[in-house]
Amino acid sequence: MSSADIYREIILDYYRNPRNYGKIESPDISKRDSNPLCGDELEMHINLKDNKVSDVKFTGKGCAISQASASMLTELIMGKDFEYVKKLTKEDILENLGLPDLGPARIKCALLSLKVLKYGIYSYVSEKLNDATSADKIKEEASGLF
Repeated sequence: MSSADIYREIILDYYRNPRNYGKIESPDISKRDSNPLCGDELEMHINLKDNKVSDVKFTGKGCAISQASASMLTELIMGKDFEYVKKLTKEDILENLGLPDLGPARIKCALLSLKVLKYGIYSYVSEKLNDATSADKIKEEASGLF
């Protein structure tokens, strides 16, 4: 079995058995977005405690890559410091998926969860922390994902 086959199996497992799937009542961060080109939809909910991710859930529908990526992202950020989460990049997500060479159409599927996360963080930093400078930087990162 090649490494590509192994990553395909891992992605299918996360798609069929998503981790942290569901909603959080009264989350600190909540954001929804979609990829209109392929119809993928994703909503993410996050609670913070002591500046760390204390709970994270997602809901959505779409292709295996978009849903597996969201599931993997929730595992990646659970328990992590908010500063770490704010600094995540598209390279981090693609490495986590094991798919660094996705084509232009599929990369949007893989990065939808990061885009939703970044826009959620943007809203939180802007509205709840009143930090316009940091918020604008995060919004720019999210806008530049695809």
